[in-house]
Amino acid sequence: MGNQLIQYLTVFILAIFVGIEVIARVPSILHTPLMSGSNAIHGVILVGAILVLGTATTTTEEILGFLAVILATLNVVGGFTVTDRMLEMFKAKPEEKKKDAEEVPS
Repeated sequence: MGNQLIQYLTVFILAIFVGIEVIARVPSILHTPLMSGSNAIHGVILVGAILVLGTATTTTEEILGFLAVILATLNVVGGFTVTDRMLEMFKAKPEEKKKDAEEVPS
């Protein structure tokens, strides 16, 4: 059991490092589509967590299932919030729209 736990922790830590390296190298313009894909995956994880919580029989399973639902929900909501904020960066400011309208010859 102890050896298997060390193997799982090693894989988990390596996955963290690989994830950081991959995300750090993604150009800014691709972050919004990446977040959209991530939100879809987290939505599937949320459904899975709800299904697991529904079949929980012991108190430990119920607590872990509840935590899984809460964390998956936070991931989905946070992902959509970040995506919305990033999309706001690409919208023209009201002053810029007015300025652009004045520059267009009629």
